[in-house]
Amino acid sequence: MQDITVILIDDHAVVREGYRRLLERDSHIQVLAEGETAGDGYRLVCDKQPDVVVMDITLPGMSGIEVTRRILSKIPGQKILIFSMHEDMVFVNRAFQAGAKGYVTKSAAPEALIEAVRQVSLGKLYLSHEMAQSIASQTISDSGKDLDSLSGREFEIFHLLVQGKTLNEISAALHISYKTVANYQSNIRQKLGATTAAQIVRIAIDHGVISSVDKS
Repeated sequence: MQDITVILIDDHAVVREGYRRLLERDSHIQVLAEGETAGDGYRLVCDKQPDVVVMDITLPGMSGIEVTRRILSKIPGQKILIFSMHEDMVFVNRAFQAGAKGYVTKSAAPEALIEAVRQVSLGKLYLSHEMAQSIASQTISDSGKDLDSLSGREFEIFHLLVQGKTLNEISAALHISYKTVANYQSNIRQKLGATTAAQIVRIAIDHGVISSVDKS
């Protein structure tokens, strides 16, 4: 069996180290490099072009979903596996719409990540058993219904807004002007029928984008 090369992208060094050790239990998986930010990840993947990219969604700079889009616009055949704490259908949908080949939650059994890397490296789609069960238990028509109207960039900014980021912070993180962010915010509110920040947060909680007790 040929070795599978991997790049890990996660903003926590301890997490990356743990998953590197987990993956390298399999003698046929080799972790080439690790990235901490969205920019790091993009540069590493473009430079090394591994068999599989294992990437978190919440990253400094931009979301893992947006990085997925950018990587695939540069390297159309790159295989990307999203490995995230988010268990709601809206994130799964966004990941696959962006071109990811697999989605595994961090609450899944350790073996699930190894199996996901193997399957994705073969060009197959992968969804962990726990994630599939979670999705099946949700009412599809209710999950992400309002959020489906948002574009990829709008959803990214929506996600940052409900984490409590200011327009200035979002502008700096995404390298776009304050005015552009403000325009996106206005469009988001219009599409979601929300007139206040509190209403936007309520929508995010209702759709599982954030927790009611932890908005970070």
